[in-house]
Amino acid sequence: MKLTILGSGSPESTPRRASSGYLVEIGADRILFDCGGGVVSNLIRSGRLPEDITHLILSHLHSDHMMDYARLVHAAWDAGAPPLKVYGPQPIAEITKRFFGPDGAFAFDLHARTDLKPSQDVWVARGGTLPRPWPVPNIVEITAGDVIEGHGWTVTACEVPHAQPILDCMGFAMESQGRKFVYSGDAGLCDPLRALARDADLLLHWCYRLDGEAAPSGMASVTPTPGEIAAMAADAGVKRLMLTHFRAHMDSPGNIQAALDAMAAVFSGIVAIAEDLEVHEI
Repeated sequence: MKLTILGSGSPESTPRRASSGYLVEIGADRILFDCGGGVVSNLIRSGRLPEDITHLILSHLHSDHMMDYARLVHAAWDAGAPPLKVYGPQPIAEITKRFFGPDGAFAFDLHARTDLKPSQDVWVARGGTLPRPWPVPNIVEITAGDVIEGHGWTVTACEVPHAQPILDCMGFAMESQGRKFVYSGDAGLCDPLRALARDADLLLHWCYRLDGEAAPSGMASVTPTPGEIAAMAADAGVKRLMLTHFRAHMDSPGNIQAALDAMAAVFSGIVAIAEDLEVHEI
């Protein structure tokens, strides 16, 4: 498994980090976990193209985890790629319809691209055939306990506490050839994620605040600190721990080092802070 960090940030706009997006490559499959703002641009910077993505798995439907979803689907469609396989909690099917359905946000664009004679001629000159169908991603709405299967890999979903009851929120464990990669999504510490993370080769866990930093009102239980995440990882037997979803104020050199120190104090494995466009072997 090869992991490329395409977005390690939050909803905040910063030059250092795009919002959430993580690409895992296994054989011919290229699986993207989340697709927040800036992720498609970083995908292209990494040397891949939207049409290269075979599977998109969404942890939840906050904007910073799916803002670039429409861009990814549209760009892959325009390149003639087969329909993208999309997995995520409800209502991803309804959101997709509101983007690409007959009355969706892109309906005017799609009518122009598929019905105007000059646009049809351009499409045919690029190797396409007529009539040109609109984008139709292959949508599967998933719930906790569901297993997604690819070529030589599986992904198991669990529910994690974050934005319920308005949004369903999930974490994932990907397993392939004896290796395990766990992605928390945006998660408070919980037994289901701890169980998924058991003996993981790499746990990629969101982090919204630093040790000693007060949580926003009512959010302490769903915004674990580096030290708290590391203690859970140690308990679960995780081998490598990487924090992501860093906010702008957390990115000073002193705060980065404080987070690493807090993790290392309770976790004996490898610790790191994710950075955009890094590549990691799992």
